[in-house]
Amino acid sequence: MRKIARRLALSLALATVAGGGALAQGQLRIGLAEDPDVLDPTLARTYVGRIVFASICDKLFDIDEKLNVVPQLALGHETSADGKTVTIKLRPGVKFHDGEAFDAAAAKYSLDRHLTMKGSFRKPELGSVESVEVVDPLTIKLSLKAPFSPLLAQLTDRAGMMVSPKAAEATGDKFGLKPVCAGPYKFVERVQQDRIVVEKFADYWNKDQVFIDKITYLPIVDGTVRLANLRSGGLDMIERVLATDIKTVRDNPKLKLLKAVSLGYLGLTINLGNGAKADSPLGKDARVRRALELSIDRDALNQVVFNGEFVPGNQWINPTNPYYQSAFPIPKRDVAKAKALLKEAGVTGPLSLDFMVPNGPETRAVAEVVQSMAAEAGFDLKIRVTEFATSLKQAEDGNFQLFLIGWSGRSDPDGNSYSFQTCNSPQNNAKFCDKEVDAAHAEARAKSDFAERKKAYETVARKFLAEGSIIYLYHTQVLVALSDKVEGYKQMPDGLIRVVGVKLK
Repeated sequence: MRKIARRLALSLALATVAGGGALAQGQLRIGLAEDPDVLDPTLARTYVGRIVFASICDKLFDIDEKLNVVPQLALGHETSADGKTVTIKLRPGVKFHDGEAFDAAAAKYSLDRHLTMKGSFRKPELGSVESVEVVDPLTIKLSLKAPFSPLLAQLTDRAGMMVSPKAAEATGDKFGLKPVCAGPYKFVERVQQDRIVVEKFADYWNKDQVFIDKITYLPIVDGTVRLANLRSGGLDMIERVLATDIKTVRDNPKLKLLKAVSLGYLGLTINLGNGAKADSPLGKDARVRRALELSIDRDALNQVVFNGEFVPGNQWINPTNPYYQSAFPIPKRDVAKAKALLKEAGVTGPLSLDFMVPNGPETRAVAEVVQSMAAEAGFDLKIRVTEFATSLKQAEDGNFQLFLIGWSGRSDPDGNSYSFQTCNSPQNNAKFCDKEVDAAHAEARAKSDFAERKKAYETVARKFLAEGSIIYLYHTQVLVALSDKVEGYKQMPDGLIRVVGVKLK
């Protein structure tokens, strides 16, 4: 309680601070549902980290409200007839926060760093890139091993973020402690589990659209506390409003609610081959995994925890996505069949499983509903609530049997699937590996025709949904609440908080 009170006090104190700047816009205070992991775009994994990166690290490309790829630090691109060469023209006059110029050499450095740095989570996203060449001071050429249709979509996220070569060379793997990029705001300070502060960058290439002097991000895990802080004026904006609080926000004339169906998902990741905890009937037998899925009623879960506001789903993209595989609809709950599958697999008595759940009121509620449903089929899920960043590390180390975890989503389906479903990918903590799935993903990456790509993903769905390591449960609504003092904010389906163009009354 003392920690919550201290954070509330800090937020209220921040409300009285006025910044300088040409328009005297002061500061924007944003409540986050977790504390981000490392603030290095090459090494980062968290959704909240991407929210912070949206203010400090511009990318080569971005997306618009209709998910079209649009230029950001790039001006445009050309792809060769064989699809194996992509030439990108860069925006002139761009500077990094340390004053260094952004040019083709810097772009090559950033992409090479994503591809080669130890521990990089961007490597599989850019895995088809054979080499990056400087053509002239404002042009780079990417030579690909094979045609790679998701490339531009990957460059709209962390794989397309540019870092200062000078700062990255000086700090190495400590770059995330004080990131230096080319975004509208520059990093000032971070206090773990408490705050991240950034301030307006005077030499930003699009500075005429940056109106707020300072942004403070405050990680507050408790959604009720986040909302209370917004209502009291201690925050100006919060992400991930609880579905049960939607009415409260809508009924408050001083607040606004923006929403969009998320590009991502939340699901149950099952340890198939990552260390000793994979040695269980759940990890070794697909029939047990299907029994667990059949014990869950996704519609009831949505109604009980989210008042029916979210979208039940069983795939890595939501049912409205054009790549959704309608041949594999959401399975109905069937406890009798689940019990029969367990018996067929030789499971007698309740199957006890370590169920790791990131801390948060909604995730805990989801876990408890899943636990109750699964118990009726013969599963004994032992919920282990874990701090979010810690849970990611434990998943990486294989310290789980079942992990309730989501993915914030990407505009191309490859971004929701490849890194989790292919052999040896760095985010495949479950260690699922299947040559047929890998081949289908390679085909989807190589094709540019929609119908051909969807056919390849049908192969993935047939195999992965039956035998794979993730039971997809639902797709969230992106729910962002803000004070009526905030103007010019638009919500994108990727859930990120973009601050360019935002003003305070």
